[in-house]
Amino acid sequence: MGGLGAIGVPGLIIILVIVLIVFGPKKLPEIGAAVGKTFSEFKKSTRGLIDDDEPVKKEEKKSEIL
Repeated sequence: MGGLGAIGVPGLIIILVIVLIVFGPKKLPEIGAAVGKTFSEFKKSTRGLIDDDEPVKKEEKKSEIL
């Protein structure tokens, strides 16, 4: 399946209209800020996990060479 890339621009517009109807224009800035903070924290945590794995991979490569 295509995942998020398969939604396309028309699909995103429909989703945004539905969100606007459900939550109203006054709540949208709050929701946008919450989503932004969530993505930011997710990005930081995944970057931290990747950084934690790199030294292990370097050690594994050293042991493979020996």
